[in-house]
Amino acid sequence: MSEATETRRAPSFIDALIPVLALVGMLAMAVIYFEDDSSYGPNQIALLLAMGIAILIGLKNGYKWHSMEKAIVHGISISLGAILILLAVGSLIGTWLLSGTVPTMVYYGLKIIDPSWFYAAACLVCGIVAMSIGSSWTTAATVGVAFIGIASGFEMSSAVTAGAVISGAYFGDKLSPLSETTNLAPAVAGSELFEHIRYMLWTTIPSISIALILFLIIGFNHSATEVGSTDSIQTLTNTLESTYNISIYNLIPLFILLFLAYKKMPAFPAVAIGAIIGAVWALLFQQELILNMAQEGVDSTKGIVMVIWTAFFNGVVVETGNPEINELLSRGGMSSMLNTIWLVMTALSFGAVLEHLGMLRKFVESILSAAKSTGSLIGSTIATCIGTNLITADQYMAIVMPGRMYKEEYERRKLHPTVLSRTLEDSGTITSPLIPWNTCGAFMFGALALTSYDYIFYCFFNLINPVIALIYAYTGFKIKKMA
Repeated sequence: MSEATETRRAPSFIDALIPVLALVGMLAMAVIYFEDDSSYGPNQIALLLAMGIAILIGLKNGYKWHSMEKAIVHGISISLGAILILLAVGSLIGTWLLSGTVPTMVYYGLKIIDPSWFYAAACLVCGIVAMSIGSSWTTAATVGVAFIGIASGFEMSSAVTAGAVISGAYFGDKLSPLSETTNLAPAVAGSELFEHIRYMLWTTIPSISIALILFLIIGFNHSATEVGSTDSIQTLTNTLESTYNISIYNLIPLFILLFLAYKKMPAFPAVAIGAIIGAVWALLFQQELILNMAQEGVDSTKGIVMVIWTAFFNGVVVETGNPEINELLSRGGMSSMLNTIWLVMTALSFGAVLEHLGMLRKFVESILSAAKSTGSLIGSTIATCIGTNLITADQYMAIVMPGRMYKEEYERRKLHPTVLSRTLEDSGTITSPLIPWNTCGAFMFGALALTSYDYIFYCFFNLINPVIALIYAYTGFKIKKMA
């Protein structure tokens, strides 16, 4: 029987709910049983088992395996662009650690930044960079990695630092006209780009202001002993100086990458070029380090080539005599991203099956039937965007699907298209890094080496923004009507 002649039945609300509840239950068990290791396999198995349950329900409703398999393949194909970027970022981290680019950022950060306003500075700097280049991912993988290193030097919380980095990165990304999501949301909703950005300021500026105040309070509350002694900071800077050739020239790969991103070069080639430039810089400025890392008895030329080549696929292992500093400087490579890629593929496969079987639409229909007021309609949109991020594991899906599903209802109620486009960004864009199996959450895990379970409660901007949007919705403040 062909796909066109399948006798399909629409899923009931219970049909749609069963695989989602099963997934939530298994993910909770994974966290309880495996704790911080849940992202290294348990979450992936939970997603595959939940997908299996959805497939059984699909078979019950008349769907054939062949059509569901095609949906899975399509779902995975959507992630291929993100997978290429993840692999490139792994290489970038490896070569930038070898070239001294990241260590130099850490070194100057320790010299310039004061611990009392460190978290706020991390948030603000990442916001400015992301707004300039339009990419939260590139910001987190470059400047964000450096801030994690600086936090280690100050003996401050890496989880709070990650929250500050992500808050700033998504604030800047959300308001940047260069950002893909900032262009996608008004395109789906039917609003104009710069009108959409201006309208977002009403929810975004209060949210980032509150976040910065919270980061300042946390920073000021650190005592001298909590922040770390001057001796420990001096030890780290001295170790960096003795291990690397620290120079302002080491930052040139960063500026080149930011320039390529600003010029709107696609992320994969831009990051890949950044990784290659990092390898060239390592050859030019860190030859002593490379020779120390080369295998004993190997010809110097062969040893240099092997160390640089290894940085691309397996990262670097730096020996300084200090285990904590070794851990800070030893990471990266494409292989470090393979677990993250596994997570992305399984999550998108699960989401693709639910979308193909009509289960996502069933949720939206049920929600829309109860949304009588403007406040409840916007609240439903926010809930749907967050739910789509949870189920489909992709922020673009969390913008496009709810946007398509709710656009007609917003028009019927005479709400301006910017209300929908702003709501899509206030919930779909910025909640994606909070979900471990979402492509954005998985990327942050790969780049910052922390899971969203570690940093979720410190992503103040990402948590506050949907709440502000909800308050506006129910009070009617800045809810624009059609003329």
